[in-house]
Formats: sequence, structure tokens, C-alpha cells
Amino acid sequence: MAVLFQIRNAHLSYGDQVLLDNAEATITDQAKVGFVGRNGAGKSTLLRVLMGEEELDAGEVIRHPNLRIGYLRQHDPFEPNESALEFLMRDSEQPDWKCGEIAGQFEIKGDYLLGPVKSLSGGWQTRVKLAALLLHEPNLLILDEPTNFLDLRTQILLEHFLISFRQACLIVSHDRTFLKSTCDHTLDLTRGTLTMYPGKIAKFLDYQAERREQAVRENASTATKQRQLEKFIAKNKAGANTASQARSKQKQLERLKLNEIASDEKTAHIRAPLVSPKQGAAVRCEDLAIGYPDHRVSENINLEIEHQQRAAIVGDNGQGKTTLLRTLVGSLEPLEGGTRWGHNCSIGTYAQHVYTTLPPEDTVLEYLEQQALHGTTDQQILAVAGSLLFHDDHVHKKVKVLSGGERARLCMAGLLLGDYNILVLDEPGNHLDVETVEALAEALLAYQGTVIFTAHDRHFVNRIATAIIEVRDGTVKNYVGDYDSYVYRINREIEEGDRESNNQGGASRPPDEKLGNSNQPLSQNKQREFKKKIKSIERKIAKLDEERKSLNESMLSVTDPEEAMRIHEKIESVTKELTEAEEEWLELN
Repeated sequence: MAVLFQIRNAHLSYGDQVLLDNAEATITDQAKVGFVGRNGAGKSTLLRVLMGEEELDAGEVIRHPNLRIGYLRQHDPFEPNESALEFLMRDSEQPDWKCGEIAGQFEIKGDYLLGPVKSLSGGWQTRVKLAALLLHEPNLLILDEPTNFLDLRTQILLEHFLISFRQACLIVSHDRTFLKSTCDHTLDLTRGTLTMYPGKIAKFLDYQAERREQAVRENASTATKQRQLEKFIAKNKAGANTASQARSKQKQLERLKLNEIASDEKTAHIRAPLVSPKQGAAVRCEDLAIGYPDHRVSENINLEIEHQQRAAIVGDNGQGKTTLLRTLVGSLEPLEGGTRWGHNCSIGTYAQHVYTTLPPEDTVLEYLEQQALHGTTDQQILAVAGSLLFHDDHVHKKVKVLSGGERARLCMAGLLLGDYNILVLDEPGNHLDVETVEALAEALLAYQGTVIFTAHDRHFVNRIATAIIEVRDGTVKNYVGDYDSYVYRINREIEEGDRESNNQGGASRPPDEKLGNSNQPLSQNKQREFKKKIKSIERKIAKLDEERKSLNESMLSVTDPEEAMRIHEKIESVTKELTEAEEEWLELN
């Protein structure tokens, strides 16, 4: 098993904040590692260190000489009027059939492959970037919050890709469902310390909780012992016959130390608005058409959401989920029909068009004081601010200097201090860490009002949704079934799509590589011949893979430059042969 990189005795600080404190970690080839930790712990900074974009204050990062990192780019790498196929060919310098084949793994076909890539939604552009990553054949993928803003279908496609990817991955994500599906190891960064756990995220969280409970029990036992010793010392230190015993007990007392418990970190405690429960319809849509003057998104919408329901709006990106929410809250006029809210509905909205228009000259504290109900104490306001990560001097920062994520959290804090009996939330978890998202879910479960929301975090949706509303192909309707059944259906659609030809959309193989008419059934003799050849190639792939691993391990210990070059050339030769064998196996399958 080759070591791709190793972090040793790493130290890194920003001002008074210590991000890495004698941190150590090792990533091996083919390991799928989920990287977790609180917001601000330093995860993204460590990724930049691994990619050579930032330096450690002390310590070292040892990289394998054949390490090839593939990093999911957040910037826009596309040229004007460039199609996805043209971008993939330009970026990878691979032929059109190869680019089309890889693009097909992400359902990039037809107009999505041949039309202007800049006209695609953010989720589809992310698919194109992922295809580009794969074409460069990295042996380590680094993904920083890859599921942010991705719809369910694209998340599942990404999962399928990562599960079948035969190389190593390091994935920063707050989406525990995604990590559970894709990662077999968990790397945690807490208080400057890196901990590699050889198991999935759920097992790691259980392990973390068990260690915390054990530390609490040990601390309780230690505190009892400390009180006993202090009582003995106070009683006996002045006695002529007992003073030496008291001094001995004092030394014992000094040796007793309490465990530092991770739960001592500030944890979100979110309280949803306290409202009286209501019955009946919260909102009705009748013959509603939504969209824009030059683009009708959906029409003939007849929908009813009951009070106290928590309705999740689901569907692929670009289908109109946000357009529907904006129409419901009145920030977008309907094209036809209308919406009717129930009596005495007070609506609180969390959405990008809201948190980008906050008063720029207000401080965080001033804004929250304006949003809070009459009689709310300063302590309650500061507690809500702290739960959304506005601590200490941060409450005195002006809105105009806040980042987009900070403004989003400020808007959420303002909602929680109000008395809204309807909450309309567009992606409420995008700027929150996993602990805060969990606290928000708990608050919404206890909330007596109505929640209408969109979210890409499957764990969050599954926990709180009591109704599913699907936006798809120009229609909006109640989905008959729970969220698990909806996810199952999307998975089935993707699996059925995987069985279709990936050569749709114009990219074609060279004539000598085509397999002929795939609709013509094979004879039994031909089938046996194919199966025999596939088994032979599988044995060859396994042998070459083992040989490459052995050579990689040898490379780590060699010191002679000539020997290192010989091994390197052998690795390149074996890798080429392995790639050809894998492509042949793929063709036969």
C-alpha cells in the first residue's frame, strides 16, 4: 500500500488562532477519506497546504513522487461559446470519443454536451468539471464541499463516480449521507489535532461520543478524588503528627488532571420561534403559473400546504424550486393564477434575495435587536448570535463587511428571534457546519409552525420533511411517498440511464474501436468466448495492479537516483499496460 502523502509535526497559526498543533496524518492510495471538523477549524487551509498553495509554520508534508492531485475547481474555467465537449477536449487533450465516454458517466449528453457550457446551471457545470478531473487521471481527488448547491440527481451521480473511482479521495463535507456513501475512513481536525479513524462517519461520531462520555466519567471520578484530598489536606496540614501525610496528599492532588473535552467548544443551541399551532390550510395555489416574462417555468399548479407541515421542495437544479419559493412569498409576481395564505400567517423568509439586501450600515447586534420580539433580553440575542457563529467582537461588525455566508447566518439568526408561524427557507444549511445544521433540525422538529424549504442535505431533509413537493418538467405536485422513496426513484432512474449507450450526443469512437451492432444478440459460443476473455483480463488487471503497488512501495525507500529512475520508468510502463487492460475490459463489458 503506497503512501501518497504524510503530514508530520505540522504547526500553523493565523494570529492567535492555532489551526494545526503538532498535527500528523497519512493518506494511502485507494483510501476514501472524509475530512470533518467545525467551521473555521482549518480544513480548507490544510487542503491548500497539501496542494502546495500555502506553507506550514513548522513540520513537513511528504508527497509521493508520483502523486497527481485532481482538485475540483470552484472558478469558471470555460471560454465564451465553448461547448462542454470542446472544453473537455481542450482541457484534457483527449479525443472526442474519450471525452464523450467520460461525460456520459455524468449524464452529459446531447445538447448538454454540444451546447454552450456557460448556459448550463451550476450543477451541470460541476458535472463538466468532474468529467474534466477524471480525464486527467489523478491518483488523489481533493473535493472541498462538493455537494454544495448540487441537486439530488447530481449528488447521486457523483457518489456513483466516487464509489467506482479506483484511486484515493480526500473529501471535505458536512453532508454525512454523502460521506457515508463514499468514504471508508474519517479524518477529523479538532483544536489543531488531526485524528484518522479507520471507519465511516457514523462509526466515527459514535466513537467520538463514547470518548466524550468516558472523559466526562473520568472527570467526575477525578473531581470526587480532588474534593476528598482537599478535605483531608485542610483537616490535617496543621497537625504535628499528620502534616507529612497532608504534604503527600498535596502532591497527589497536584498530579490529578481533568480531561479536556471537545464538547467544551461552543455548540449551537438553536430555538425556533415560539408560536401557537394552527389548523387547516397554510397556503393554496390555484391554477398558478410561475416564471419570468420571457420564460414560463411551471404552470397549472394546484397545491395545498397544511399548517404544521414541513414541506420539502425537491427537484433537479434549474427546474424552478427557488422560483416557486419566491412566488409564494411575493417577491416574484405569478404569471397566472395566484396564491392564498391562511388567516394570520406571519411569514419569515431565508433566501439569497433576502440576505443580500440587509441594511449595510447596521452592526450584527443592531440588526438582531431590530428583529427580536419586544422583551427579548440582550443575553437571549447574544445566545442566538453565538449559535450562528457570531461570537465576541463579531457582533459589532457592520453588515457591509460580512461575507455572503455571514450574511446568510445573520438572516437566519434574525428569523429565530421573531414570532413567524411560517418559515420559508431556501438552502438553510449551506453556510452552517454539521453541528449547527443538526441543531437547526432539532429546532425545526420542535417548531409548532409551518416550514416550506429546499435543501441539498439528504440527512437534513430526511429528518424533518413531512411532505414532499416535486418540481419537474414544468409541473409542481405533491409526491406520493416519503423522501426515502423519492431518493430511491432517482437512484433507479440513474441506474437505468447507466445502462443506456454513453455515445449519445455526437462524440464517437474511431471506426476500428466500434463493437458493431449492439442490438444483435450474441450466440452462446460468442458469449462464452467473451466471458472467458473478460476473466482473463480481470486476472491480468489484478496482477498489474499488485505489481504497480509493489513498485510504488519500493519507490518510497529507494535512495539511489538511477534506481529511482528505473523504478519510475517501470511504474509508467505498468500503468500504461494497466490502463489499456482496463479499457479493453470496459469495451468487452
